Amino acid sequence: MEKNMPSHSRRSFLKSSILAGGGLMISFSSLAKFRPKGLMNEANLPEQWYEITGYIKITPDNIIKILNPNPEFGQNVMTSLPMIVAEELDVDWDKILVEMGPHDNSKLGPQFTGGSNSIRMYWRPLREAGAAARQMLRESAAQTWGVPVEEVTTKSGMLYHEKSGKSGKYGEFASKAASLPIPKGVKLKDVKSFKVIRSSQKNVEGLKIVTGKPLFALDHMQEGMLIAMIQHPPAFGMKLKSFDAAETLKMPGIKDVFSLKLYEDGFEQGGFDTRTFNDLLVVTGNTTWEVMNARKKLKVNWEPISDTKDTMAGRGQKREVIVPGGLESTSTHLAKMAEYAKKPAQQLRKDGDPETAFKNAAKILERTYNAPFLAHNCMEPMNFFADVTEEKALLIGPLQAPGWIEPTLSKILKLPADKIEIQMTRMGGGFGLRAYGHYLVEAAIISKKAKAPVKLVYSREDDMTYGIYRPMYTATYRAALDANKNLIAFHVKGGGIPEHAIHANRFPAGAIDNYLAESWEIPSNITIGAFRAPRSNFNAAAEQSFLDELAELMGKDPIEFRLELLKRAKENPVGKNNEYDADRYAGVLKLVKEKSGWNNAEHKKYSRGVAAYFCHNSYAAHVVDIVKKDGQPYVERVFSAVDCGVVINPDAAINMVQGAVVDGIGNAFYGGLTFKDGVPEQNNFNRYRMIRLREAPKKIDVNFVQNDIDPTGLGEPPFPPVFAAVANALYKNTGKRFYNQPFINDLTKKS
Repeated sequence: MEKNMPSHSRRSFLKSSILAGGGLMISFSSLAKFRPKGLMNEANLPEQWYEITGYIKITPDNIIKILNPNPEFGQNVMTSLPMIVAEELDVDWDKILVEMGPHDNSKLGPQFTGGSNSIRMYWRPLREAGAAARQMLRESAAQTWGVPVEEVTTKSGMLYHEKSGKSGKYGEFASKAASLPIPKGVKLKDVKSFKVIRSSQKNVEGLKIVTGKPLFALDHMQEGMLIAMIQHPPAFGMKLKSFDAAETLKMPGIKDVFSLKLYEDGFEQGGFDTRTFNDLLVVTGNTTWEVMNARKKLKVNWEPISDTKDTMAGRGQKREVIVPGGLESTSTHLAKMAEYAKKPAQQLRKDGDPETAFKNAAKILERTYNAPFLAHNCMEPMNFFADVTEEKALLIGPLQAPGWIEPTLSKILKLPADKIEIQMTRMGGGFGLRAYGHYLVEAAIISKKAKAPVKLVYSREDDMTYGIYRPMYTATYRAALDANKNLIAFHVKGGGIPEHAIHANRFPAGAIDNYLAESWEIPSNITIGAFRAPRSNFNAAAEQSFLDELAELMGKDPIEFRLELLKRAKENPVGKNNEYDADRYAGVLKLVKEKSGWNNAEHKKYSRGVAAYFCHNSYAAHVVDIVKKDGQPYVERVFSAVDCGVVINPDAAINMVQGAVVDGIGNAFYGGLTFKDGVPEQNNFNRYRMIRLREAPKKIDVNFVQNDIDPTGLGEPPFPPVFAAVANALYKNTGKRFYNQPFINDLTKKS
């Protein structure tokens, strides 16, 4: 008699039988674990579920479990990805159970949530997985009934042979199907015949979320577990010199205080490793409250860092990065950026002869745009559970890219990958921050040092002052017009600390004969990383604001001006490396123009701004409507148009766009992190301003371009154009152009 196995390590599931409990388990390289859906009662589930990575399992009762491969942080992939499998498997969605699985790149593929790639990356593999399973069930039924497989059809989890009148549930043929070889090259459904895909389905974890069930790593408890917190330097550009923990160790519940290094000298970092603060000063104890209070009793001496050389490896390349010493301030950052902006820069793209065109121009428009560092501010601060011994490691927590951190863990812990188990929990936000696994590594080495299971917890202040920020950016745009106000040249020169944001081959590149894009960068010891739609979030803000002002100077409607440029890019493109599809780009502008009633008289009470952008393989446009509320500009309505190909789950997709819009409005108006002598001046929400409920729009009308193109990105593309749409609407509302984020600073500035 088989036993119910609640969980399996990566090694154990490889030894498990493909036949289990009369059910079908089909291995594919793109699935993950199981999670009960909706109204199904977990207490009534069959006893012999085997949660084995890389399988679809069907019980004799015709209940089907589907494994979801990618980490979930609210973008709803735990629902949308299994929907793809269910569609090709030809089963009703209410028969499906879904769960998040453990990390296993070999079975589950990349398992990376980021870059708006989840649906795009798994679209084909998951369809093939569902189609192959359906074919195996058809073959099983054909053999059982003694009929040609071509005559066996499926519908809603049932198999039929019309000529003989025979029929049966998938579950009746599951065991036999499991013994068949997995077919390749099975024909997939026609997109137009979809029943599950393109229908709205509720979040499979919705019930757990609203009833407060344990979903997050902070919920995880284990006998003998310690709480750990890190005391990091008060400023970037400083490191630990010495400490006195005598008073801390006297505090109730405290177990130990020690220091250790995140990376040893000479450690070769992976592409998403980081060393914000390499020397860790750690306090461990029984509870978070006890550790947090005891940490305040530490007496610590800090000292300045000198220039540090890091070796970075990633994408098959190695490079050396010099991290400068010194205490940096926003005021000196701004001065340096202004200085660098005047120097020669690296040429990224050049079409035609822009220098001569500018020399001969009748009119030149030049504007500079600036944006500060931004903190991710996930609702769930960084945390991770680790239980590390000399023989193995168990890690449980929220991260976007388990496959990227596993090699680093293996090197640091001196353990082979098959001795490291990473279990992924639901994330309370990510936005790019949780693609970096420093907090996981910290938890692991603390556990190893403490010789105990440990939950590492960051306070909100720790989280906000620990780095991995959106970089600080600037860009200067110039446009040359002839005597008839025709656009004859375009130049963008952008820089940042410590990276620039210029996408040289995106619109309006390809639409202008004479075009020049340049960049420069200033090194910094303030650590940066991916932030929702990296680089694009600033590039779109500056570019689309400039295009609006340029359209006004040329006497053109801002939407029609963009459409004219896109028409040129389609019919007679300049250059060969243009990243965007001009037709699809124009499509979202036309759709948002229609849905917003752009020039309709009934909307005259609103100050209207528009912007559009292409990134992460998708296109998005917004019209923002601003009114005065209590004497201040308020975004009351937003109309959005998105082309992301086939929309898997419409309600969830609408939610994603609405979330991006609110996030964009909040960051445009309020987002900003500043520094004084290396110290972040905002360390909690009392100083780092976030958008409030009353400031969110009353209406966000989301519309999708309807087509049958394979799905592309959605989590990030709607975010970048929000900034410029807000800026352009603010101009109509206040009569003033906005060049510096956050806009609240100029709105409240006394003239």
